Amino acid sequence: MAGRTLQTDAYVLLRRPPTDSFQTFTVFSPEHGALLILQRVPKKSASGTAASRRAAPHLALDLFDEVALDLESSNQGRTWFVKEARLNTRHAAIGRNYDTLRFASALAALIARNPVHEESRAQVAALLRTAFAALETAERSDIVFFKSLYCFARDEGYPVKQQWIAALPPADRASVTGLLNQPLTAQTAPATEVARLQRRLEDYLRGHTEILLD
Repeated sequence: MAGRTLQTDAYVLLRRPPTDSFQTFTVFSPEHGALLILQRVPKKSASGTAASRRAAPHLALDLFDEVALDLESSNQGRTWFVKEARLNTRHAAIGRNYDTLRFASALAALIARNPVHEESRAQVAALLRTAFAALETAERSDIVFFKSLYCFARDEGYPVKQQWIAALPPADRASVTGLLNQPLTAQTAPATEVARLQRRLEDYLRGHTEILLD
């Protein structure tokens, strides 16, 4: 039986320790959701042959990359091998700050952990694009993550506005509304307040949704 092939744009969410031959990633495709892919680790050459110098440059995938992938699978799509990868966007600045990296990794793990309904995949892809771009420049990565968590739950069809926000005490309701609606440059909420409200949102999601947070 001939193997399957697939061309898609995707976001790199998780990276596992490499073997001698392959590096394994979880990526998110707007059309196909989460995919497990394997990229061959190039063999090192001291001098390099003429053929290798003429070959297309090897793109080593990195966390949070937006890439265009040519994939093939011999096991009906359970795993995919990278035939070619082309970089669309690399968010290198995310890794330069510990808190930013921590919140970006938490968002990536959230998306990788949860099966995304087909009708929501384009919205989740747009959320990743917006969040990773914001995390590169925003000083408040905690607020970017809070807004992303809320938007993910909303886009998955859960009534977080009608049920969770509506049930909050008035002061918390006002704080959450400000966090969600004000631009990042105008945010002044203390980090302790954002963390407390994030915990309240997570408690609601654990008790009222099927979203896996851990």
